[in-house]
Amino acid sequence: MAAAADGVAEPERVVSLTDADIERSELRSGVRLVTERMPEARSVSVGMWFGVGSRDEPAAIAGASHFLEHLLFKGTAERSARSIALAVDSVGGEMNAYTSREHTAYYLRLPVAELRRGLELLADVVSAPAFRAEEFEAEREVILEELLMSEDTPDDLVMTTLYEHLFPSHPLGRETLGDHDSVTAMTREHVAGFHAEWYRPRNLVVAAAGDLTHDAVAEALDGLFDDELVGVAPRRTPPVEPTGRLVHVDRPIEQVHVAVGWRGLPLDDEDRHALWVANQVLGGGMSSRLFQEVRENRGLAYSVFSSPSSYSDSGSVVVYTSTGAARLDELLTVVDDVLGDFVAHGITDEEHRVAVGYLEGSMLLGLEDSGSRMARLGSSLTSRDEIVPVAEHVRRIRAVTPERVRAVVQRVFDGPRIVSAVGPAGGGITALESFARG
Repeated sequence: MAAAADGVAEPERVVSLTDADIERSELRSGVRLVTERMPEARSVSVGMWFGVGSRDEPAAIAGASHFLEHLLFKGTAERSARSIALAVDSVGGEMNAYTSREHTAYYLRLPVAELRRGLELLADVVSAPAFRAEEFEAEREVILEELLMSEDTPDDLVMTTLYEHLFPSHPLGRETLGDHDSVTAMTREHVAGFHAEWYRPRNLVVAAAGDLTHDAVAEALDGLFDDELVGVAPRRTPPVEPTGRLVHVDRPIEQVHVAVGWRGLPLDDEDRHALWVANQVLGGGMSSRLFQEVRENRGLAYSVFSSPSSYSDSGSVVVYTSTGAARLDELLTVVDDVLGDFVAHGITDEEHRVAVGYLEGSMLLGLEDSGSRMARLGSSLTSRDEIVPVAEHVRRIRAVTPERVRAVVQRVFDGPRIVSAVGPAGGGITALESFARG
């Protein structure tokens, strides 16, 4: 039994999910396959995860991974974009994709009976794109509009600017969309060459979850990928330490948007679970210190949060908020006070209990459908080449002590901070400069 906050004993939480239905194997082609059987599900979700993203692009073709994400849905040698859409819509399915800094994922959710046809469709989309010239040019214009939209959205722009200075002169600091110059200059041959180099079986993880069997998925995939293409994983160079402290983009808008960042922890760092707990206490939810003090107690901002990200050799932690220019000085003072107390004193026992409970509960609640199960399998195998059992994941979170949290807070947040601001200059520059010095 565990003691509740009021001293009354409460039962230990029991993890009811098991990993008995998870299987993994390597196909003849070199593709890694992982599946989870959910006999109660009426759907299956299938994802194809390539271990290459925006950080693996040469600067001249920055945005190539994202460009590919758009183009693969435009058609293959055998299928048009319309026929792909019709195949998915006709069975009530969902098809989508996303690009990150270290991988690109394509996924499909559809009724159980359509599993084999879904695998064939998705394999064709990712392995045999047509790259038709007219479609290439049309998607270029779409992406350029997407870039303009991001530049017109201050909460996007402030994050883009922060990352550029948190990871200076390094591909981790680049926007995954690329930039106007690289997207404008990119040719069909550039994108087709990037696809040919990296979209190979050895860089591919296929993850599936639903009312299926591992053997049935493996059989359906047999022959869909060329055994001779093999491929190798990209070689990555770690980022150098950041140098500057403050970057400001002057925009004639109503609010000043502020993002402050620190270098975080890589994917395999032993302190990463403690950092998750620390982040939850700082700005991860409605009970967090930043939300309670900045929004609930002071009414200084509508949005305020913190968020960690991890990569193979580095990471980041970011705090974001925004307010009217007249209240910027007060907002920065409050955020600085919260951060100072956080670093100096760590977290309380109650904060520890709530944060651990949130991380455990939200993970379990997030595994109730085939799509979330598939995503957990695909991202884990692609990023770490392992599947951590749910019970072990919970055990690691529960093992985090307040002392470990305090140590990781001092390790991360006591380091140099980079501050990015987007909004009217006015008299706020002095306050921003002071805030950036910490």
